[in-house]
Amino acid sequence: MLSRILSALSNPEPEPLPEPDANLALGALMVRVAKSDHRYRFEEISRIDKLLIRLHRIGPIEAAKMRATCEKLEHQAPDTSDLGHLIRDNVSHEARCEALEALWEVVLADGRRRPEEIAVVDAAQEALGLSDHDNDSARVRAEAQ
Repeated sequence: MLSRILSALSNPEPEPLPEPDANLALGALMVRVAKSDHRYRFEEISRIDKLLIRLHRIGPIEAAKMRATCEKLEHQAPDTSDLGHLIRDNVSHEARCEALEALWEVVLADGRRRPEEIAVVDAAQEALGLSDHDNDSARVRAEAQ
């Protein structure tokens, strides 16, 4: 009996993840972009937190908690297109363009554009139902940040 109690204390059941909504899906996509080159850098993490603060008007602690949830969702998320479709089906064209801009900000956060990151942005662009012109505009706005 004591061993079961100790086991329960040392290996608690993880809390179930929330059902992803458009906000969590975008956060998971940002994490996916950052992790796509197998280098999850401080600059990218910091940029994601700043984006979550700006996009959702939340504080830094809430943003860090949201990012942690998004990291777990990204790990479990089946496909970039599924996350993109969740956003596409629930937000306006303008909000989808803002989401694409946020993804570009993550790509640019460490000062390097890696092909793996751009491939995730391209897949997200398609899933979001956005044009090449929308993508170019989002990239230009992100570069200006």
